[in-house]
Amino acid sequence: MLPGSLSYGYSPPEPQESGGLNTISAYNWIMTDLLQLSADYQLIEQAIRFLEDNARRQPLLTEVAAHVGLSDYHFQRLFTRWAGISPKRFLQFLTKENAKALLSRNSVMSAAYEAGLSGPGRLHDLLVHCEAVTPGEYRTKGAGVDITYGFHPTPFGECLVALTRRGICFLAFVDEHRQSALEQLRFDWVNANLQEDPSTTRLVVEQVFTPQSPISPSPREPRAINLHLRGTNFQIKVWEALLRLPPGAATSYARLAEQVCSVKAARAVGNAIANNPVAYLIPCHRVLQKAGGFGNYRYGPARKQAILGWEMAQIER
Repeated sequence: MLPGSLSYGYSPPEPQESGGLNTISAYNWIMTDLLQLSADYQLIEQAIRFLEDNARRQPLLTEVAAHVGLSDYHFQRLFTRWAGISPKRFLQFLTKENAKALLSRNSVMSAAYEAGLSGPGRLHDLLVHCEAVTPGEYRTKGAGVDITYGFHPTPFGECLVALTRRGICFLAFVDEHRQSALEQLRFDWVNANLQEDPSTTRLVVEQVFTPQSPISPSPREPRAINLHLRGTNFQIKVWEALLRLPPGAATSYARLAEQVCSVKAARAVGNAIANNPVAYLIPCHRVLQKAGGFGNYRYGPARKQAILGWEMAQIER
């Protein structure tokens, strides 16, 4: 494990002679869970795409289930396992009306979130801090920086995560080709020294994406997640503003631009969002169109809707 890298999300118990889960079985539970959720996501995305393509005629859930090759019963089980709620309730989160409601309640939730009074901790027991590279490090594009990376399953498909000694510097979802994600990492940190070590990056993925462990039923202490970001001063300001947006809320490009500097900078804000190097943790998926449309997403509009729906489902549970 790299010095200064992030610690595990909880401390598994020591092996027990009298039975119970030990460190190895805890690890197996986590990896099995993430692999299952990642596999489930592929069907969830197919369902969302089908509904998008047939939005005008609003197909019944029975038809959606058949499209992804499942019976009604197993379709219910899929959503319950992945999101914790029924498919009917989950898909209600993905309506334009709900998107508008998210935008309207953003200001109230954000104020409570920043004051530490809100309940989004039920979703993320993470405290995310970001640190920008120095101007010299920005110019040299990572010269002398050691980066460890690995590919791992998540509830939203496979991801590529990369770490420096100061925190997470890259997190991208992988659709079909791992090489594309790896090339983007190399482009962002062209002069850095890259080394694949999934045994190290796995610890971070577990912190970010693992639900409450069955061997630790009591609530976990908030976990500190450090981000090490390479971007312009303006991009950093946009990404920091996104970090203040709580789960269960959303904002528009214009509102975010006004928060950062000026409503006239909406296009520049959109460009900063498009270049977000740490997906999910810097929640660019929570930026919607002003009229209530979900808009584009670097990793596909279906994944954006899936993440938003999943977040709202966790809050409702």
